[in-house]
Amino acid sequence: MVEYESEPPAAMSLFSAERLDLARVFTRNLALQGEALGLIGPLELPRLWTRHVLNSALVARLVRPGLVADVGSGAGLPGIPLAIARPDAQFVLIEPMERRTEWLRAQTDELGLSNVTVVRARAEDAPYLGRFDQLTARAVAALKTLIPAVVPLVKPGGELLLMKGARVDDERVAAAKQIAKARLHDVEVMELSEQGLAESTRVFRAVLGR
Repeated sequence: MVEYESEPPAAMSLFSAERLDLARVFTRNLALQGEALGLIGPLELPRLWTRHVLNSALVARLVRPGLVADVGSGAGLPGIPLAIARPDAQFVLIEPMERRTEWLRAQTDELGLSNVTVVRARAEDAPYLGRFDQLTARAVAALKTLIPAVVPLVKPGGELLLMKGARVDDERVAAAKQIAKARLHDVEVMELSEQGLAESTRVFRAVLGR
């Protein structure tokens, strides 16, 4: 039996009572299969809920009804927790690796997430130019590399919600040219938190000019 982090009380706050069981199944599946599939590292089980699933779910409060991309979805973070938390939005999980897209499709089917589509593609090749209202990514690349790759997928007036680490402010400075070239405005770094969670979630948020 694989042991992993016990469900924190914050899970009830971040997922509705009707959707929490779906988050539990996804977390269990990630614990049972994630390391073997190369989705998570061997040291992640003791913090699977807090650092990965709930860390992702915090972004749900920024999501609006509409079409949302999750680029480099990998293990389904943040895309699957967001799709569980926000059934009023439609999510496209974009991932180039076949093994990972198979995992994403299996999870989507098992959880019955009718608001999720899985696409095997790199961001640069995804057939969604100018389509997305919002776009997320987690631990994909530095901002100066990520912004040029994903901005073409977002419609004018659309929004980037890029999950970043503690060095996000340094990345923002380093990406100043890319931010200007992409005509991003209302640029900010948000720190999202929830009572009972030791780690907050940092989000680089920006709007694409019309």
